[in-house]
Amino acid sequence: MNVLFSIGEKTSFELCFESLRDANTVMAFPCDETGHVDMDAMAEHTLNNYLYARAVIGHQFSRPLVRAVASS
Repeated sequence: MNVLFSIGEKTSFELCFESLRDANTVMAFPCDETGHVDMDAMAEHTLNNYLYARAVIGHQFSRPLVRAVASS
């Protein structure tokens, strides 16, 4: 996937877990460009979802991918 951004757009990243059972289901979490997630900064509910997605890789979700997200 090629991603192009305009000058002045801030680039952030998210770690995406795609569902193996439902193509429309994705869990995404803020991360750095290498895929590291700051679990200490997450709300409890978000942290629980992140830990769940990690625990069921290969069963419910695919291995995560880092995706760039542009924001103005």
